[in-house]
Amino acid sequence: MYKVFVNELPLILTNKLSDTANGEYFPLNEDSVKAAIKALKKKKLPGAYIYHPNHEEILKKFTKHIPLTVAAGGVVTNVKGKVLFIYRNDKWDLPKGKLDKGESIEDCAVREVMEETGVKGLRIENFLKTTYHIYKNNGTYTLKEVHWYAMRTEYSGKLKPEKKEGIVKVKWKGPKKIRKALKNSYTNIKILFEG
Repeated sequence: MYKVFVNELPLILTNKLSDTANGEYFPLNEDSVKAAIKALKKKKLPGAYIYHPNHEEILKKFTKHIPLTVAAGGVVTNVKGKVLFIYRNDKWDLPKGKLDKGESIEDCAVREVMEETGVKGLRIENFLKTTYHIYKNNGTYTLKEVHWYAMRTEYSGKLKPEKKEGIVKVKWKGPKKIRKALKNSYTNIKILFEG
């Protein structure tokens, strides 16, 4: 099962009819996929399901209709135990960005965090999870697959928001401020702080 967010609402790609809402689902074809996305974009449904019997094929077939962009980012913690956040498009987010050709996903995660925040000396501790969301890119719906890593740094220098990427603030946040930031964030970011 893949949980893809469209306008903060879940689009579930599943190979189990028991996962669907009372057996209601969209078949995996271009018209149905676009209809499901449109309904979620307009908040006409609280969530939607796309069913295909083969789990191995479901994402591959879905990305034939909705192009895939691979990205990576980090949940970065400093020596004080604070987490690095960026502020962009009036929401608190975590640093992430698109994979360059020939680059490993881990290298992409480290590079993007450095570029977007100015933080140096990043060490990947472990892989956290992969999240999915759909956004419009030049009028075309695009599926973004983001690989998230837990990272550490001893960096205590100046934070530099990458203005050309629309980032207006970069902040270290402790537990109380993280809870507050997550109230004005994205579902995929909140998922990273659950449990």
